[in-house]
Amino acid sequence: MKVLLIDDHPLILAALKTVIEGMGEHVQVVGADSAASARQALQTHQDFNLVLLDLQLGDASGFDVLDEFRAAYPALPVVIISASDRASDVIRAIDQGAMGFVPKRAETELLSQALKLVMSGGIYVPPMGLGNEGGAEFETAPASGAISAQQNKLQQIQQQAMNSNYQVTTGLEGLALTPRQTDVLALLLQGKPNKIIARELGVSVETIKDHVAAVLKALGVGSRTQAVLAVGQMVQRQPDAHFSTWRVAQP
Repeated sequence: MKVLLIDDHPLILAALKTVIEGMGEHVQVVGADSAASARQALQTHQDFNLVLLDLQLGDASGFDVLDEFRAAYPALPVVIISASDRASDVIRAIDQGAMGFVPKRAETELLSQALKLVMSGGIYVPPMGLGNEGGAEFETAPASGAISAQQNKLQQIQQQAMNSNYQVTTGLEGLALTPRQTDVLALLLQGKPNKIIARELGVSVETIKDHVAAVLKALGVGSRTQAVLAVGQMVQRQPDAHFSTWRVAQP
């Protein structure tokens, strides 16, 4: 597995690189200390399996880079790894297509477990009880226009996700998904659009739309963002319910 790790802090970049490479001899990590060097790495090498992206970069916003990479490399999973654990940042990242969100300031053991999970194709998001300051933003910020609309959207998504059926489900095995729906869920959680999923599974886009609707209904959520949060939160409560996004069955 080849991983592109993007972080502009030299010590953190070196430390994370060491931790990730220690997960197995099969893991190769390429470090990038800026958005510019990350772009160059992706243009030079087409064999990356995963991108770990910091939100705070010296030459660009991590959210802007996330949008850029999801558009340019829709088949390449991106996981945010950040010093922030605010609910608003988590939801925004997932909403923009990130496959997961790993807080840097988690305890060493938890950070290692989270990285192992995403490296094996799983989904990790911090428990939504973390980052309560994100909720305070919604209540106190006297924002207007586009900023206010964005905050309202994030607040609505968070509330819907927290109220959804995934909180009481017995696990992924209890969702009664068909093998094809399971494959669609795996690709959906990677942030891949319907067109890419249809191409990889060799079926029509309309068929994928039907499968996505069935998957969202089974999870008790109404959007892809909520689906990622649902599976991530499920893993927090049920480690044995780990779901690998690398799994894609043959048509």
